[in-house]
Amino acid sequence: MATLPQIDQMPVDLSARVQGRLFDSHGRVITDLRVSITDRCNYKCVYCRTGQVGAQYAELTTAEYLRMIRAFVELGIEKVRLTGGEPLLRKDLLQMVRELSSWRTTSGQPLDLAITTNGHLLESLARPLKEAGLTRITVSMDAVDEATFERVTRIHGSFHAVVRGIRAAQQAGMGRVKVNCVLLRGFNDDQIEGFAEFARREDVIVRFIEFMPLGEDRLWSPEIVVPLREIVNRLSAVFPLLPLTPNSASETARRYGFSDGVGEIGIIAPVTQAFCGACSRVRLTSDGKIRTCLFSNFEHDLYRQMRNGASDEGLQEYILRAVDKKEARHHIGEPGFLKPSRSMVHIGG
Repeated sequence: MATLPQIDQMPVDLSARVQGRLFDSHGRVITDLRVSITDRCNYKCVYCRTGQVGAQYAELTTAEYLRMIRAFVELGIEKVRLTGGEPLLRKDLLQMVRELSSWRTTSGQPLDLAITTNGHLLESLARPLKEAGLTRITVSMDAVDEATFERVTRIHGSFHAVVRGIRAAQQAGMGRVKVNCVLLRGFNDDQIEGFAEFARREDVIVRFIEFMPLGEDRLWSPEIVVPLREIVNRLSAVFPLLPLTPNSASETARRYGFSDGVGEIGIIAPVTQAFCGACSRVRLTSDGKIRTCLFSNFEHDLYRQMRNGASDEGLQEYILRAVDKKEARHHIGEPGFLKPSRSMVHIGG
């Protein structure tokens, strides 16, 4: 993965710090930071991993992540999502959540703090995470049938633990848990209707995600993608859907409710209905590199700046330069498209 060391010499407009908002060169306000706090994972999902478990890149200390995150928050980031890999594998996770939950944004509001997890370890951690200050939680769960779940994750005996974890999170007062399902034709596309029933029964928000070219060893093709329109049509044939108003202009999911008012479905369609024009996100990898788009072919090494003695102001200036280079859009499916050299497990969801 290439880096862009030349941004060290770019002129930088520090007005973003004064305004309390962080903008890219396309006029988009950047409010969301996704931070991978580990690239270790206890699953080996077919669309993500080669099947080998273990970290490929460095995993940093809590203090190092916190210093980099604070630099973003002081520039205007309002939402921080901790991801992986599997973030619940970190022994210091509760310490990190407690610290982040005490922070305020530049507007004086509490930081919106969320986690994405596969849910395997969630049952025992749900209440401690809530008590530590976690705001929201998303669980990645790619099937509601145990056999299909094990086929996708290549892990046995975890399905019921994940369901218990979802219930524990809701019982702990985490609000309506979001359950993310990456759909792959031929693997789990037969789960769509079952997930509708699951959303209604468990009172969760199920979100289907179009398969993106981010795996370690799987050759992406348009034929594997289950598009938004097909999902809507299949769900409507069983439980009629009504479109819901977006929660924000930058929301990635198209929201739908069932006509009887029970349950909610979201569809994230970056392939067939890209939402790049309203993108508000940047990412920090587990080894401290800024990625301004999931499909960036460049990374900006914030951790190296920190290790080389950059001041807090120096880190913020580096972030401003990196965000200024944020891409206008991705190019999935276009001639010459290059898949990122890192998979999702290393970038962070």
